[in-house]
Amino acid sequence: MAEAAPGPRIAGESGLCGQCAHAERVAGARSLFVMCGRSRWDRGFVRYPRLPVLRCRGFTQRGDARSADADSNRPLGHAPVSVQQVQAARQRLRGIAARTPLVALDVDAPAQLHLKLENLQPIGSFKIRGAANKLLQVQPDQLRDGVWTASAGNMAQGVAWCARRLGVGAIVVVPDTAPEAKLAAIRRMGAQVVMVTREEFFETFATRRHPGVKGLFVHAFSDPDVMAGNATIALEILEDLPEVRAIYVPYGGGGLSCGIASIVRVTAPDVRIIACEPETAAPLTASLHESSPQSVDFTPSFVDGAGASRLYGEMFDLARELIDEAVAVPLADVAAAIRLLAERSRVVAEGAGALAVAAAMRHPTSEPVACVISGGNINSTWLATILAGNVPSL
Repeated sequence: MAEAAPGPRIAGESGLCGQCAHAERVAGARSLFVMCGRSRWDRGFVRYPRLPVLRCRGFTQRGDARSADADSNRPLGHAPVSVQQVQAARQRLRGIAARTPLVALDVDAPAQLHLKLENLQPIGSFKIRGAANKLLQVQPDQLRDGVWTASAGNMAQGVAWCARRLGVGAIVVVPDTAPEAKLAAIRRMGAQVVMVTREEFFETFATRRHPGVKGLFVHAFSDPDVMAGNATIALEILEDLPEVRAIYVPYGGGGLSCGIASIVRVTAPDVRIIACEPETAAPLTASLHESSPQSVDFTPSFVDGAGASRLYGEMFDLARELIDEAVAVPLADVAAAIRLLAERSRVVAEGAGALAVAAAMRHPTSEPVACVISGGNINSTWLATILAGNVPSL
């Protein structure tokens, strides 16, 4: 197959491409990666789908830090965001979203675990990145009827926080299983809460509408601007831990993991992305195993910010291209991870926030890995139960 015509600058002095993109999926069998004409191929292997691929080694080492070509302005294959879009998001979010610390976790295991503490954001979760990046680009006339979203809690807080800052109204459609701690936070920010059944809630993501609700809809995960905001986390991890070999990310709708993976695939393609789900609601793990979107039994749990009963088609396509592996984690392991974080690092993580650590602890490695602690908005009763050594039940 002929390579693409030269165009992007070569980053650093290694001669490797600073930009790459999927060309196409050929007959549904193998993925082909195209780089600029001065690049070289590196044959790799991805776990899902279990097919050979040609993987671009499109990054360089400058001193101790990885850097992407500044001219990388095209998404990778189906990836919704580019390095340029994420760099713009980073500038947009200055003074709004915190650059959260990446700290080592002291564990009694041959592991180098590092925690990306998104629980320290102003709203207690990473969702402020995507919500703010989306709404700060919207024209004023698009906000005349306010904004709305569908969320189990954290994206709702992100949209409500930004709406209050912009001086517009906000409505949030939530499932009837949403924890009271998150509902109280949403109401404190001035948003109106509309509670629906779990099935109606999931349907909102597909239809992007709800009876009687108007205004600008902010999709919690399937939106390029939201994913670009989320992907700023990847830039920070790669800068703070250039030797990282894997990044564990909780998976709910896929906007966080696919946003992060979009940038990692271009700037550090040897770094593995592992998506983490609670085993009581793990459609991505099942779908990647079967190579097609699957519906699974869904049992609500204290891991309320991750997991679902099914995937959405466009997100499965992204995950299949961008994510190396998905793992389903037992609830007892998630509870143990919450205890570990509290006792060793004095970090308060919610269920979804501890998923990455729980997954990484199940497969310890001596190589450095990063775990995204996506949020810390946990019900105080659940936290007390977990710290007492038990697993909360609903």
